[in-house]
Amino acid sequence: MENIKEIEQEIIEEFDMFSDWMEKYDYLIELGKDLPMIADANKTEENIIKGCQSKVWLNASLEGDKVRFTADGDAIITKGIIALMVRVLDNQTPEAILAADMDFVNKIGLKEHLSPTRANGLLAMIKQMKFYALAFQSKLTQG
Repeated sequence: MENIKEIEQEIIEEFDMFSDWMEKYDYLIELGKDLPMIADANKTEENIIKGCQSKVWLNASLEGDKVRFTADGDAIITKGIIALMVRVLDNQTPEAILAADMDFVNKIGLKEHLSPTRANGLLAMIKQMKFYALAFQSKLTQG
């Protein structure tokens, strides 16, 4: 299993292959199509990420000592963004998720190429994923 830094490095290398942001957006949209789909039963109000302009649902569960994420979005770019976040943080331990600096977001230039509302949505996604990790971490330490 890859660690978060290795996955981030892969993403940086993938985005480096594209010369302009139109190609990068297309790639982001493609990533959204491969997103591990959230079950319809989990498309609830509680699972909507607050702070996103469009609707993004995020569900987290604990399998053993790993956090598993599924998600969906109603806008293609947003769906691509959450797909990236899921790819980096899915199937990792709560500790690893909490320690992740998510630096790749700046390295691929994503934040600066998003509208302010989308950039806020991106931060809200990361915050929510770390919040789940924190909740699972305390569950694991309390046994």
